[in-house]
Amino acid sequence: MYQFVLTPAAGKRLIARALVIHPAVQEAVHSHTMVIIAGTTNGYLAEEILRALGQEEGFSKRQFFRGITLPPGTTTAEGRLADESHFFGDVVIERGVWQKGATIFDVATSLEEGDLILKGANALDPVRHQAGVLIGHPQGGTAIAALQAAAGRRVGLILPVGLEKRIPGDLIDLAARANAQGRSGPRILLLPGEVFTEIEAIRLLSGAEAEILAAGGVGGAEGAVRLLIDGRPDELLACRRELELIAKEENFRI
Repeated sequence: MYQFVLTPAAGKRLIARALVIHPAVQEAVHSHTMVIIAGTTNGYLAEEILRALGQEEGFSKRQFFRGITLPPGTTTAEGRLADESHFFGDVVIERGVWQKGATIFDVATSLEEGDLILKGANALDPVRHQAGVLIGHPQGGTAIAALQAAAGRRVGLILPVGLEKRIPGDLIDLAARANAQGRSGPRILLLPGEVFTEIEAIRLLSGAEAEILAAGGVGGAEGAVRLLIDGRPDELLACRRELELIAKEENFRI
């Protein structure tokens, strides 16, 4: 058993490295249609997938989002966020080929069982394995497109989400209150997919088991989690190798 401090950026990279070898991802990317919906965590995944396919040219995770949370009073990104010319679409891969410029809205109605959607989240309940997405668009945005495919046609749905987004309450109750009439701010929607955090990533990559021991830090470790990792000697060795590869991942910059 040992401990390891994982920053949010390193966690995103870890999740991406694990999802590349996820059986459902491997099947979808080569034999079906896979949609990686734009988001900061999914940017790391798209980068890893496209690199594995030899199609990374023209992709940048720094432009791969529709909306982000910034510190109160921060304005440096406002011009860029308002300029849609920086957004080049979600990453839609059909039988191993990146369909540049396509979005979830272009393919949502044609997706079928065997296809796969990956959609990031903004809130994580690690106890109940639930994840919620903030909704700003009056028609529900990409979350509703993903939900219609997943619930309506059994399209696979994986929700990559970092442990820094964990919340202590019941997401169903919180959503009911946040979405009530007369409230302000974004709404929140729970999505019925496979929640995939750093804990699942460690299990898939090495077989070891991890749990949160402590959290927080300074000097770039804000939002970090201290994980307690347990397993057989070979699992711990494999886990340590993976974590050391991504330990110094630079913080995400736009």
